[in-house]
Order: sequence, then structure tokens, then C-alpha cells
Amino acid sequence: MWKALKRHRYAYLFISPYLILFLVFQLVPTVSTIYYSFTEWNGLRPPRWIGWRNYQLMFRDYMFRDAVRNTFLYWIVGTIGIMTLAMGIALALNTKKLRLKHFFKTATFLPYVCASVAMGLIFRMLFEEHVGLVNEIIALFGGERVPWLASSKYAWFPVVTLFIWRLTPWFTMIILSGLLNISEEYYEAALVDGASTWQRFVHITLPLLGNILFFCFITITVDAWRIFNESYVLSGPGTSNTSLFELMYRSAFTNFRLGYGSALGVVLVVILLALSLIQFVVRRRTGEI
Repeated sequence: MWKALKRHRYAYLFISPYLILFLVFQLVPTVSTIYYSFTEWNGLRPPRWIGWRNYQLMFRDYMFRDAVRNTFLYWIVGTIGIMTLAMGIALALNTKKLRLKHFFKTATFLPYVCASVAMGLIFRMLFEEHVGLVNEIIALFGGERVPWLASSKYAWFPVVTLFIWRLTPWFTMIILSGLLNISEEYYEAALVDGASTWQRFVHITLPLLGNILFFCFITITVDAWRIFNESYVLSGPGTSNTSLFELMYRSAFTNFRLGYGSALGVVLVVILLALSLIQFVVRRRTGEI
């Protein structure tokens, strides 16, 4: 081992900055979080070991149940919305007959580069009950104004809408890059065989985009379960639209329950690992990886 280290010392020297950063900012905080999750700590006094009490309290906490339910809803609705819109927009941008492609590509990507907090404030004005643009449009068509952010029944909708609006451009570009790499010969051969547009999409486009769509699905899953800015800026009554990541932040840095917040962080990581593992297992069993 020492001979190998000596022989490759210059290679290890060049990668040492990354290893040091990984150790200081990822590995040590991760191990510390796991330790603090078994303690009671307010950030001022030394942490006191309490064992599994934080986890026991968590599963009796209605705020935790609400946060998990909300985040699960954001994940399901967000995934369907983002994947559907991204695929549709990417197919439109890939059409040969579309003019001003560069303009539309730029316009499509603009929401992704906007600050999420600033857009959250704008969406808060859009969904305001009395003077918001959304309710004005509803009223214009004879509907009743909806208390989007004042009702626990509807407070999730503005959050997931902003989430879909903000992330769709990024995944549109990823899917578009995959469409550009599909050879036209496949479509020409299918067209000669009499395949319809829908048949070409189902039997050529989707299978050849399989790995890209799987990557998008995994990435959206991670983004959805760590959603924070949207629910924080568009906060509704109580925990009606609080995400699990936001609950972790509020527990640790608002209520100064750092031990409980660490436990929430550990549970969040476990959920993400479990979901990712399930997705990989399902995809492997279908023979796609």
C-alpha cells in the first residue's frame, strides 16, 4: 500500500484538494449529523445523548406526517408535470418546421436561471386571493376566487406549480439533447413501413430516450424531496404546505432543536436512498440497465 502511494504520490497530490473538501464539507458533516440525531442539542450547550428519542418523537409528530405527505405530493405531481411538459416542449423545439428556434430555446430556459426566491415572491402575488392575477382570470370566466395561500386545502398548489415552472426548462434541454442524438434513419424506416406519429414516438423515441428519462426521474426525485425555497416563500397556514426539508430547517435553525433537525435530515437521506434503490432495481429487472 505504501509503495503504491509513493509511486502515485503526484496523482494523489493533484486530487488532494477534492479529497480535503469532501472530507471537511461532506463526510465529517454527515457523520456529525448522524451523531447529533441521537442527542438533544440547542447549539449553545453541549449535546446530551438521548438515544432514539428524537426518532420516536418524530413518528408521533403531526408536523412530520404533514411534511412527508406534502413532499410526497410534490414529488408525484411534480414528476408527472415536469416530465410531461419537458417532453412536449422538447419535441416542439426539435421540429424541423419550427422557426426562430434559438429564440424559443432561450425563452424556454429563462425560468431556470431566475432566482427561485424572487420567483416565489412573484408567484405569491400571482396567487393572492383578492388581487392576484390567477384569481382575476378565474373571476373573468365567472368562477369564485380561491384562497390559494390562506386555505390548507389549496396551499400545496402554488408550491408545486412554481416547482414545475422552475425545473421544466432544465429537463427540457436534457431531453432535447437526447432527441438530437436519435438518428433520422429510424424515423425514415418507420415512415416507410407506415408507422404513425404516435407509433414512432412510442416505439422509437421513448425507448431510445430510456436512459435520459431515467436520469431525469432520479434527479427530479432528489429535487422534489429537498424542495425548500418554494414552500418557504409560499408558506400557507400551519404545516399545510410545509416540505420535509423546510421542517428540518425550521426545527434546527428557528426552534434551535438541532438534534431533532439532524434526525429529520437522516430520515430524509434514508428516504432518498430507498427511492433511488427501488428505481434502480425496477429498471434492472426490466432489463433496461
